[in-house]
Amino acid sequence: METTTDFTPPVSGGISLAQWALVDEIRSGKWTTLDFPRIAREEFGLDGIEFVNTLFDVPTESYLKQLKQAAAQHGVTMLLVMVDDEGDGCSPTEEGRKAFARFHHKWIDIAHYLGCRAIRTNCRGPQGADKDQALHWAAESYRMLLGYAREANIQVLIENHGGVSNNPDWMVQLMETVNDPFFGTYPDWREPTAEFDNYSYLQKTLPYAKGMSYRNQPTEELTEKMIRLCKEGGYRGWYGIESRGRTEIRKGIELLRKYL
Repeated sequence: METTTDFTPPVSGGISLAQWALVDEIRSGKWTTLDFPRIAREEFGLDGIEFVNTLFDVPTESYLKQLKQAAAQHGVTMLLVMVDDEGDGCSPTEEGRKAFARFHHKWIDIAHYLGCRAIRTNCRGPQGADKDQALHWAAESYRMLLGYAREANIQVLIENHGGVSNNPDWMVQLMETVNDPFFGTYPDWREPTAEFDNYSYLQKTLPYAKGMSYRNQPTEELTEKMIRLCKEGGYRGWYGIESRGRTEIRKGIELLRKYL
């Protein structure tokens, strides 16, 4: 099987729409996941989409076939599936680590069937866990999962959603320990806080990034600074807009097109 770890964007600039950006609309019943390709293309003029597994209807073959047809009809590339509620990549128990890998198998299969390039996972670990022990747990979990993902030609990414994944030095150590071309980071550009410097996080994890969870920053200057960091650091992949709501999505599109 031919494999690839390339996230090279199309000529349009590699701007995609993360389904979570419109989570309020889909949860209210305004539209369903089958409408997502049309919304990304017709309402935002975007080329790529990123799904959230918990927003799928029952993912039967016929349902997934309809989703593929909708994406083809609107000329939209399906990039990845964000996977939540299927276990944590840094479980302290052997049973939990095995379950994490096993529960993610179906989403790797679904991503492969849809033609996506990756799934996004969570890796938090228990509160107050020893970092070296957490590294051992996570490395074991992801090696198990990557063995399955590699056969499907699907990359496995970690988005910093708290716990150990918020520590960029720990994340770099995990990337180097597992050392697999199908393994990478998916930096979340959420707003900086006193406890989290999203610029330094991006700076340290950028060499391992195979996607970006883009969010508009408090100032345009910081947004431009982070985009410039990615460009100068050699990142040529997609920027998945996760800023919430249509106004923020359109602002993100404008800023990305301005500075890319």
